[in-house]
Amino acid sequence: MSFSEAIVSGLRNYFNFSGRASRSEFWYFMLFCVLTAIGTLIPDIFFFWSLVAQGLGPINMVASLVLVVPGIAASVRRLHDIDRTGWWYLIAITLVGSLLLIVWFFKKGQAGKNRFGEDPLRHV
Repeated sequence: MSFSEAIVSGLRNYFNFSGRASRSEFWYFMLFCVLTAIGTLIPDIFFFWSLVAQGLGPINMVASLVLVVPGIAASVRRLHDIDRTGWWYLIAITLVGSLLLIVWFFKKGQAGKNRFGEDPLRHV
């Protein structure tokens, strides 16, 4: 999946917590989220420096709020791709759990159909 396809897929599946997401879809969408955060921080610095110094850049905060749900949804779909339930995402609350999630997000997805749906790479 290309970078632009991953962005479209991530935003199209805004509230979709079912199905599966390939590694490329997940990581490209996360890259988009990071680039968006950087891109919204720049105008915040120019126009709202006093707020940014307090960690309250309004443009960045709006962008983050817009992207938090599709980011979680993509994470849950990525967990489904390695045949884990989305409830595992809750271990991100702990530091060790966050590290485990990162390892899982890098793991190759299960080939073929699993209990969460068809292989997202079946057409490749």
